[in-house]
Amino acid sequence: MPRFHCLALFVLTLSVRAQPVPLTVEAGKPGPKIDRNIFGQFAEHLGHGVYEGIWVGPDSKIPNTRGIRNDVVTALRALKVPNVRWPGGCFADEYHWRKGLGPLAQRPATLNPNWGGVIEPNTFGTHEFMDFIAQIGSRAYLSINVGSGTVAEAADWLEYLTAAQPTALAKERAANGHPAPYEIPYLGIGNESWDCGGNMTPDFYLSQMKMYARFVRNFNPSQQKSNEMLKIAVGPNDAKFEWTEAVMKAYQARQWSWDMHGLSLHSYTVVKWPPAYASTGFSAAEYARVLKSTLVMEDLVTRHSAIMDKYDPQKRVALVVDEWGAWYAKLPGSPEGFLMQQNSLRDAVLAALNLNIFARHADRVRMANIAQMINVLQAMIFTEKEKMLLTPTYHVFRMYVPFQDATFVPVAFDAGRYTQGDIELPRADAIAARDTAGKLWLAVTNVDPEKPLDLAVSLPGVSVKGAAGETLTGPQVDSVNTFTAPNTVTPQAANVRVEAGRVVLRAQPKSVSVIAIRE
Repeated sequence: MPRFHCLALFVLTLSVRAQPVPLTVEAGKPGPKIDRNIFGQFAEHLGHGVYEGIWVGPDSKIPNTRGIRNDVVTALRALKVPNVRWPGGCFADEYHWRKGLGPLAQRPATLNPNWGGVIEPNTFGTHEFMDFIAQIGSRAYLSINVGSGTVAEAADWLEYLTAAQPTALAKERAANGHPAPYEIPYLGIGNESWDCGGNMTPDFYLSQMKMYARFVRNFNPSQQKSNEMLKIAVGPNDAKFEWTEAVMKAYQARQWSWDMHGLSLHSYTVVKWPPAYASTGFSAAEYARVLKSTLVMEDLVTRHSAIMDKYDPQKRVALVVDEWGAWYAKLPGSPEGFLMQQNSLRDAVLAALNLNIFARHADRVRMANIAQMINVLQAMIFTEKEKMLLTPTYHVFRMYVPFQDATFVPVAFDAGRYTQGDIELPRADAIAARDTAGKLWLAVTNVDPEKPLDLAVSLPGVSVKGAAGETLTGPQVDSVNTFTAPNTVTPQAANVRVEAGRVVLRAQPKSVSVIAIRE
């Protein structure tokens, strides 16, 4: 073949390959609100999640406010954390709140048998948690002890926290430094009652839950009627569809004396149990397997929502995914039961994929809590003595802040597939929304670890004047931030421009991009 023809064919091939993938943002077809609570956090008394992560004590040389780390507070405030679930997890069903009251030096030391059998000093208790919530500008999601506690114990805790009238418990709260009643917006009635929370059957759990839902009351005058405390029942783990069926059937037949406003769902990204995949130094094949595993969340949310729709077509009860995230093998040399793992660029991609799933199901999924906030599992933050580190997952949550309480906007595109061996994944994912100020946002995740993705974004009925944003990526899929190299995976300016009325975005390989579109 003549050289000219070869060159022409080569140029033509490049031209075809360079054609961007069309993506349409249907800005004129707004959907449900993306509840800011889907960006919730989880802080359990587990490993260094609370002690060293949040709490260092008022006498620590690490800068703190009443024992709570100042650097962590500043970092979390940037995420606009909507709610924090505490004190667990499995820890919650062995937690007795009275042990966490009074002078720090006089609190009893107990054991934490679920997580390493270590000493629990109880120095981070009710008042410390509520102080932490206030410092980061968040709201409390309290998980009460149904497994080893009693209805009376939980009822006393809520009276202690919320009573405004001068009851003995309210006076005790005032004597401990907080005369005004606290606000408790969310109450979890137990945790994993089908497993570590008591190995209960659905029927036995329902017999307990109804009593707790009846007698554990919120007395705060500001939280009555339209602002009432929302009660969240224990729901299923992964594909326990029969649990959802039983609880929702009971909900439909409920009487005036009890109610619930949410049903939890726990689903971790674990390719096989016990967790064996490493959190760093993994192969391209393991990258793909983990992401394929995390995308199961779409099917789980869809199927559990369908069961809920059968008994609650008005969607009054929220599906609350209050434990989710990647669970890998523990870091070599780390203590048993501390669930310490690294946090890589893969986890940033994984976080974005899950947040997108929740947003697409915003009519039913109105709360979620990643596990966990600091030093445990898929954490936002790592701490080491006086040092603090932001993870790739932290950066995704910070980039997604504009989606909190935004109005979902549908998108349509087909970027094709990414194939790794016998595993096939969608090459990319995207969501769009209008924030509370009316600004339009687009989030794009390029799953492909090798090839960039060029998108030509059309917005029918919208006159686009500008676009700018951030892209989070790194050198490799297993790139991590460390205390010696904290900015290996950090957001950079996105490669985006406006051309002929369209937004043209180059999404880098293995990346998460969030773009603001100016109209």
